[in-house]
Amino acid sequence: MLSRIFTLSLGLLALPLACVANPTQAKLASLAAQNGGVIKLDTELYDLITSKDREWSAVVQLTAMGDQFKCAPCRQFDPNFNSVAKSWHSKVPADKRDTHFFATLDFADGRDVFARLGLQSAPFVNFFPAAKGPNKKPGKQDPWSYDFNTLSFDAINFANKISEHTVVPVPYRPPPNYGLMINIASVVVIGALAARFAYKYFGSVIFSRWTWALGVVITMLTFTSGHMFVKIRGMPSTMRGQWIAGGYQNQYGAEVTVIGGIYGALAFAQLMLILGVPHAKNAGSQRMSIYIFSFLMIIVFSMLVSLFRVKNPSYPFRMLF
Repeated sequence: MLSRIFTLSLGLLALPLACVANPTQAKLASLAAQNGGVIKLDTELYDLITSKDREWSAVVQLTAMGDQFKCAPCRQFDPNFNSVAKSWHSKVPADKRDTHFFATLDFADGRDVFARLGLQSAPFVNFFPAAKGPNKKPGKQDPWSYDFNTLSFDAINFANKISEHTVVPVPYRPPPNYGLMINIASVVVIGALAARFAYKYFGSVIFSRWTWALGVVITMLTFTSGHMFVKIRGMPSTMRGQWIAGGYQNQYGAEVTVIGGIYGALAFAQLMLILGVPHAKNAGSQRMSIYIFSFLMIIVFSMLVSLFRVKNPSYPFRMLF
C-alpha cells in the first residue's frame, strides 16, 4: 500500500515538470494563441523558433507589408497564409497543434534576418522541420523553401504542401465564395427571365426549323472554311501582300472569308435546286432556274478547284479554269 502511494506521489510531482519540460515550446504556443495561430516575429523570436535544438516544426513567412514597399505578392499571399494558420490552430487538437507553428516576419521587424539570408525580394516561405525530440522524422531533415512559381499563391496548394511535413494534415477548407454564388444565382434568374421573354415573343422564330437550319449551315461554313485552324494558330490575315498561303498545312485569315463564301454559294445553289426549283410557277421558270443554279455551281466549284491548284500546283484536277 505504501509503495502504491509513493509511486502515485512521484507521478503527481512529475506532471508539472513535464508541462514545463520545454518552456520555449510553451512560449511559442502562447504567442500563436494570441494572434489567431500566427506568431509575429522579430529577429530574436526568429532565431528562437528556428533554433537548431527545436523540438517542433515551423513554417515562417518572410514578407514586407509596409505601404512603402508596395509588395503586391506579399499582400496577395498574406491572407492565404493567415487563413491556413488559423485553420491549423483552431481545428487541430492541442497535443498535435503545438508540435508545429506558423510564423511571419515582416521586413520592418527583422531587417537583420533579411540581410543575413540575402533576400532582395518577398515573400519567402521557409519550412523548418523538428531537429530533435519525438516529432523529428527519421533521417536527415533539412529546411526547405516553398516554391511559389510551381505551387502558386493559392491557399489550398500551400496547405497541401505543408501537410506533407506535419504530424497531421492541415485541415484547411476554403471559405464559401458567396460572391460567386450570388453571381451564379443572378445569371440563372436573369437567364430564366430572358428565356421566358424570348419564348413568349420570339418562340415561333426560335423553334422554327428554318432558324435551326440556318444556324447549322452557318456553323458548318465557319468550321469547314478553316476558321478554327486560323484562330488556334494565330495566323495573320495576309502576309507580304499575299492572301493565299502555299501548302495545305497553312492558311491566312483572308482565305477563311473566301472559302466560306465559296462553300456558302455552293450550298445556296444546291438548296435552290432541291427546294426552289420544284416550286417554280411554270415549266419555263423551272427550266431557267435549273440552268442558272447549275451554271452557278459549276463556276463556283471551278473557282474552288483553281484555289486548290494555287495552294498546291501539283493538284491534279481542274474544271473550267
